[in-house]
Amino acid sequence: MCGIAGLIHLSGEPVSPVILKKMTDAISHRGPDGEGQWIEGNVGIGHRRLAIIDLSPAGHQPMITRDHRYVLSYNGEIYNYREIRSELEALGYWFRSQTDSEVVLNALAHWGPDGLLKFNGMFGLALWDRKEQTLLLARDRYGIKPLYYARQGQSFAFGSEQKAIAAQPTFKRELDKKALLEYFTFQNIFTDQTLLKDVHLLPAGHYASLHVATGQWSQHHYWDYRFREPDHKADKQEYVEELDRLFKQAVNRQLVSDVELGAYLSGGMDSGSITAIAAQQFPYLKTFTCGFDLSSASGIELGFDERTKAEAMSARFKTEHYEMVLKAGDMERCLPKLAWHLEEPRVGQSYPNFYAAKLASKFVKVVLSGSGGDELFGGYPWRYYRTANSQNFEHYIDQYYLYWQRLVDNRLLKQMFAPIADDVSGVWTRDIFRDVFATHDNVLDRPEDYINHSLYFEAKTFLHGLFVVEDKLSMAHSLENRVPFMDNDLVDFAMQCPVALKLNNLAEVLKINENEPGDKQSQYFQKTNDGKQILRDMMSLHIPADITRAEKKGFSSPDASWFKGESIDFVKRTLLNSSAKIYDVLDQATVSSLVDQHLMGQQNRRLLIWSLLNVEAWMRVYL
Repeated sequence: MCGIAGLIHLSGEPVSPVILKKMTDAISHRGPDGEGQWIEGNVGIGHRRLAIIDLSPAGHQPMITRDHRYVLSYNGEIYNYREIRSELEALGYWFRSQTDSEVVLNALAHWGPDGLLKFNGMFGLALWDRKEQTLLLARDRYGIKPLYYARQGQSFAFGSEQKAIAAQPTFKRELDKKALLEYFTFQNIFTDQTLLKDVHLLPAGHYASLHVATGQWSQHHYWDYRFREPDHKADKQEYVEELDRLFKQAVNRQLVSDVELGAYLSGGMDSGSITAIAAQQFPYLKTFTCGFDLSSASGIELGFDERTKAEAMSARFKTEHYEMVLKAGDMERCLPKLAWHLEEPRVGQSYPNFYAAKLASKFVKVVLSGSGGDELFGGYPWRYYRTANSQNFEHYIDQYYLYWQRLVDNRLLKQMFAPIADDVSGVWTRDIFRDVFATHDNVLDRPEDYINHSLYFEAKTFLHGLFVVEDKLSMAHSLENRVPFMDNDLVDFAMQCPVALKLNNLAEVLKINENEPGDKQSQYFQKTNDGKQILRDMMSLHIPADITRAEKKGFSSPDASWFKGESIDFVKRTLLNSSAKIYDVLDQATVSSLVDQHLMGQQNRRLLIWSLLNVEAWMRVYL
């Protein structure tokens, strides 16, 4: 796991080694174990190394093929690299290291972009072809590793993080107001835009090429999710057995490492099952949990601290367990540094992830995470059921679009953005939402098709946002975060697993008669243990029933209480302040009114307050 960066002057001007070093220094936290540069005329490629596999100097990057044609800067881990290496050796390729980086280099040299489909893992990479004078940028199927690029004038730059691009002395930092509107609509960014104007995020499952002589840029979609019902009748027991085999295979594949490895242990079944399998291979595996001080929490927040369950599983699997307890002031303390590393706010809270990674990094360089289990196996049924009775695709879009306005509705959003209304007038967020399905088959015949559409949408947007957050906040502490659920074989299985094996209550939801009086659907819009049924059945082979049958809980802090309690002065000082940076673009009266609604207990606006605090911190750091 590493950090990459590069600079190309399309005008032919030579790349300065001083500037290229500034770009890699900006992401030094991603690779404290080494750095490298390769410059030839107007092309410069840089690298920062976090040594995980083959710690020797043979793994130094940028890495060059034996014929000196291709130059690689690579960030990631390919878990099936040994199998690919054997295939390349049979074709006559010779290797001087034991790294997966060299396998990636030779695979792309031999197969070109088709080689990307062979990789089972996570990556963001840049490959320079000296003969064709062409740059290839590529990102893994699921978007676990980010890769950004920008073109201003005659300079083209790329990097694992935006701060590498922004480190150029000539780069103009400016807020992308349209991206800001997108963020405050969805608490996420679905397009390739970022909050820094001209900086784009290469979409997951894509590669792109830049021909330097002509300046021509092209982008290609090489892989996509495809959730669908199988053609044959499902045998539940066979599915459970196959899932168990694939899950254990996925975890064991991702244990490859030449440094110490640990696992997050939240108290939930996803991380618990990963720990159960990993602990079989690593006695006294190190595990990590972040809990919360709930002395001022109330309501559902009282269930946010899962340390007791995590401790019980640690005892069961004999792990070496470490915990951290977060308190109200911890968010305020870390926010400037968090904004610097996160680069742009995305889904939900993120500072608990920052502290979890900080804890783990004190003991290990690699940590296993349970991300992906919910999105692949239907962990949020209360979201999918809202659209199960859709009449057609456009009706489905209307219903789901309204639900995913996570912060405020469009009316209030329009009021918030009144000061820059002209700058964002051409943005139709419903179209942004709909465009997520632009390359998808949108012929829908059955309720299961709508559920699968929701699984597709959430994998492309919500899960992708989680990956961007996890990458930034783990690498902030020079920690590699691995996600066994995103093993290629396991993902392929999940996409073909019948909805009926994932959700218990779909049949009941479909019987609802909306013409009868009363709110018939409300019971199905609550958090339950309905989702991930096949995963629960499989995991019961490895972890206790009280975990596998538990109601779904997210990794979230009790901010609803903290924002109007211990953190109220910080919220007021930051957001009810006429000199706040956010009021350069947002309407102060509207924002203040919405914040006051939370502080006075009239509405739960915790997600909006978190987003406002995060954007304010970002503007102070980056602008």
